Amino acid sequence: MARYSGAVCKLCRQEREKLFLKGKRCMSDKCAINRRPFPPGEHGRRRVRNSEYRLQLREKQKIKRIYGLVEQQFRNCYQLSARQAGITGENLLRNLESRLDNVIYRSRFAASRSEARQLIRHGNFLVNGRKVNIPSYRLKSGDVFSLKENSREKERIVRAQEMSSAGEISSWLDVDSKSISGKVKKLPDRSEIDLSVREQLVVEFYSK
Repeated sequence: MARYSGAVCKLCRQEREKLFLKGKRCMSDKCAINRRPFPPGEHGRRRVRNSEYRLQLREKQKIKRIYGLVEQQFRNCYQLSARQAGITGENLLRNLESRLDNVIYRSRFAASRSEARQLIRHGNFLVNGRKVNIPSYRLKSGDVFSLKENSREKERIVRAQEMSSAGEISSWLDVDSKSISGKVKKLPDRSEIDLSVREQLVVEFYSK
C-alpha cells in the first residue's frame, strides 16, 4: 500500500499546527511550525477563503495525518465507525486510538507513531503474550501489551523513554515503564483523547 514518503514537517505546515510526527524535533527550536508557520509552496502565504467543504477536508486530512494513515485505511476505519452503535465521530477517534501503534506511542514506548509502527513491524511487541507485527491491530479492553525480552535494550526504546519520561500517559492505559508493558483498562471516552480536532466535520465530509 502506498504511503507518504515526503518531508513530514510539510504536513504540519499544511495544517498550520504541530501534529507531532517527528518526536524530538517537534519539541525543539528546529520545528518547522516555529520557523515557518505558513503552508509550503509558492502560494503558502496567500489568504485562503475557508469554505465549508475546505474546513471539512482539512479536518479529515489533519486527523488522517496525525495517525499516519493513507486514504483507504482512513475511509475503512470511518465506515467501521459508522456501523457501530453510538456517535460516529467519537467511534472514529476511539478506533484510531485503539490501534496498536497509537497505544505504544501513548504509553511512551516510542517517540512518535511512525517509530511505533516500525518497532511493531519488526516484531518487538507482544499482545496477550503473542507476537503482533501489524500496527493497525486494534486492542480491546483488558488486552495486555509488552516488549519482547530480547528487545528491552534497543536504543530506540531507551531513547523514547528518556525523551517522554516527563510526558503524561493516557488515563485509559495502565503502564509499567520499568517492565515496558501495559494494559488497556478501557477504550477511551472523547474527553480522554487530547486532540484538538473536530471529528464531526469528518462525519459531514463522508456523509455527502
